[in-house]
Amino acid sequence: MFDSGVGGLTVLKALRERMPCEEILYLGDTARLPYGTKSAHTVTRYALQATVKLVERGVKMLVIACNTASSVAVDAVRRANPGLPVIGVVRPGAQAACRASKSGVIAVVATEGTIAGGAYHRAIHALRPEALILGRATPLFVALAEEGWVEGEITEGVAARYLMPIFDPPSGSDRPSVPDTLVLGCTHFPLLAGAIRNVIGPDVAIVDSAATAADAIQAELRDSGQTNGRDGCGGTLFLTTDDASKFARTGTMFLGTPIAEQDVELVDL
Repeated sequence: MFDSGVGGLTVLKALRERMPCEEILYLGDTARLPYGTKSAHTVTRYALQATVKLVERGVKMLVIACNTASSVAVDAVRRANPGLPVIGVVRPGAQAACRASKSGVIAVVATEGTIAGGAYHRAIHALRPEALILGRATPLFVALAEEGWVEGEITEGVAARYLMPIFDPPSGSDRPSVPDTLVLGCTHFPLLAGAIRNVIGPDVAIVDSAATAADAIQAELRDSGQTNGRDGCGGTLFLTTDDASKFARTGTMFLGTPIAEQDVELVDL
């Protein structure tokens, strides 16, 4: 699996909980992050380059553990790798949102690139054409997660600034209703789920695109008979394009378990 940086480690963590025996190769393109502010053409080029690095090591599946790359590059990656299963994080998140929402009013928070590309809108509307989708770019969420500021007054203040216009619109607003479901459309955002929950309250369903992607990966491997059936725990090899020590430090926070610098390989795309 690959991501622009360490956010995709939330997908890895969720997959590890479901499938501890799988061997996972994770590539974080930290030299070129963030992807969310770059053009679709550039993100697609980066995704294809990351794919080559992973495929040459003999993977059985490619996971685009980045919402921005999933929103613009998944078709290009599939065309470049015929016969190899490719899973992005957008479609599983959209499917989960459609299942969770009773009213059909769904909010999506993500990077600027993901919102501008409209991938969640298309994926949700393909399943529920009548859905009302409210998208909001929340770039500061990425910075807060990377800094480890995942709770507290500052984080909740930022979340409120982004989300209250959607979930608590001013009186007299012509909006027909508020969302009953919120999609965390960036793999950084699960770290902020507690602060977000404190802002939007207990009644809104929160869809974690990392967890839903892990469910889709598990289902695909199981249905195709490609699960690793051996005993014991599978290993993880980490690749990064810039500063292995920083990747190990920041990645430890996202993964929830220590990453040793010597377990991170520096690669050039």
